[in-house]
Amino acid sequence: MKVLIINGSPRVGGNTSIAINEMVKVFDSEGVETEVVQVGNKDIRGCIACSSCKTSGKCVFDDIVNELAPKFEAADGLVVASPVYYAAANGTLVSCLDRLFYSTGFDRTMKVGASIAVARRGGCSATFDQLNKYFMNCGMAVATSQYWNSVHGRDKGEAEQDLEGLQTMRTLARNMTFLMKSIALGKEKYGLPETEERQWTHFIG
Repeated sequence: MKVLIINGSPRVGGNTSIAINEMVKVFDSEGVETEVVQVGNKDIRGCIACSSCKTSGKCVFDDIVNELAPKFEAADGLVVASPVYYAAANGTLVSCLDRLFYSTGFDRTMKVGASIAVARRGGCSATFDQLNKYFMNCGMAVATSQYWNSVHGRDKGEAEQDLEGLQTMRTLARNMTFLMKSIALGKEKYGLPETEERQWTHFIG
């Protein structure tokens, strides 16, 4: 099992990293391979809907997004973690995910996704919902925990004091591991769900 973890925080070793590290400990104990990539401190521009990726198979902007694409394809699961800015995910992370999900054409059906929101106080639920939409738009399974996947802390290191939040991270990692393993067994015995030819409905002419 492999899990790609995308850290959307610009702060190295900050509270978002603390939340991620709590999951990594569990993944390690469960024999799940992890790779953490920090993108919040990278220069990542947004998608311009040029559709170049539909012919080239990669984003026209050749940056970390194209480096993440094969890692995402090879992974059984994807964790996306973000600090909360204005009750939403970090803009750099959103630009990264918009382009990563749009420019990659491989089948993501039943890969397992999990999102994490880290905040001083409010906005976690809105950010959590925002990030989950990436998984739900392409047939991925969404891992759950004992509570919404959030950790609280303002200054660097304060997340260590959120014992409930850290427990939520550990539970999330265990549940995600179980889901990935269960899906792998199901694919081996039953295969993936049957698919239909995609129907596109447009509302103007």
